[in-house]
Amino acid sequence: MSNAVDLLRPEIRELTPYKAADYVGGLIRLNANETPWRPPGDDSRDGLNRYPEPRPAELTQRLTDFYGVGQGQLLVTRGSSEAIDVLIRSFCREGRDSIVICPPTFGMYEVYARIQGAGVQQLPLERAAGYSLPVDKILREWLPTTKLVFVCSPNNPTGNRIPDADVARLCTSLVGRGVVVLDAAYQEFAETDPMRELLAKHDNLVVLRTLSKALSLAGVRCGVLIGRIELVDLLGRVLPPYCFPTTSQDAVLRLLVPEARQELANRRARIIAERERLMARLPELPGIKRVWPSAANFILIESADAPAMVARARSARILLRDFSWDPLLPGCVRITVGSPEENDQLLEALRT
Repeated sequence: MSNAVDLLRPEIRELTPYKAADYVGGLIRLNANETPWRPPGDDSRDGLNRYPEPRPAELTQRLTDFYGVGQGQLLVTRGSSEAIDVLIRSFCREGRDSIVICPPTFGMYEVYARIQGAGVQQLPLERAAGYSLPVDKILREWLPTTKLVFVCSPNNPTGNRIPDADVARLCTSLVGRGVVVLDAAYQEFAETDPMRELLAKHDNLVVLRTLSKALSLAGVRCGVLIGRIELVDLLGRVLPPYCFPTTSQDAVLRLLVPEARQELANRRARIIAERERLMARLPELPGIKRVWPSAANFILIESADAPAMVARARSARILLRDFSWDPLLPGCVRITVGSPEENDQLLEALRT
């Protein structure tokens, strides 16, 4: 059994999951209080008048194959954000347990922890070392009531990839004491993917992936949580039944056919090429002091006057993300890599 299971809240380990109405294809359904007719205009595969499966079996299998992991290791969630919420609710007791985050990073880790009433230990990334992960400090300041550490790689908003050795060291050092959550939302834009190798070696590792970024399905809200079978089974009990909508299932299944996957691979290559082009061109523009390395689909830049830069882009009908309010990101602006045409418009707007 995964050692991470012992760190779950006792209530979760002992939770009896809700038993939904039987879902059997081809049979007349008079067991779920549904309406027998489709709504006007409904062209979904199974009908929007019917509840989806309590857990989307076909979608789970297809995504299990897509990510190359074992049966029972993957839980489908409504975006990887829901997976963050499920993890914190499952591991952290209100007013007693805490998580570790390493800002600047994705802000929803802290939001979900505060909602749960869990403590938040903030151990910042080391800016002087390229926003590197402070592994020694995390291990040194780990508390008996600390349950989770969130590692975003490539990190949002800095764009840097955390070395595999740092993630492995955390996992090894925290056996029996904590769970490492590797948020790999932007992994497809990096050169290598360590997920399967790390999961095979560490049973206190959970990996989050999303279809919102490289797979072009931000509007569908589909993510996955991947880990050891025993842990994934228990975490799945926290989710309500019927939680992944029929229309979203249909959209993801259409995406996973070979033709669509090849087109997405081509688009990822274009994004990476555009990222490199922007990183080469941006330092030439006035007011840009620094361009940070990126393994994601965005670039963090340091500007002499970030608000003015953002305003200048907006006057050209382009939205950028101003992070200069954050003391850990002085003068910084995050730029998402767009199409070649959009990137050309941005460069022109910032040149003036």
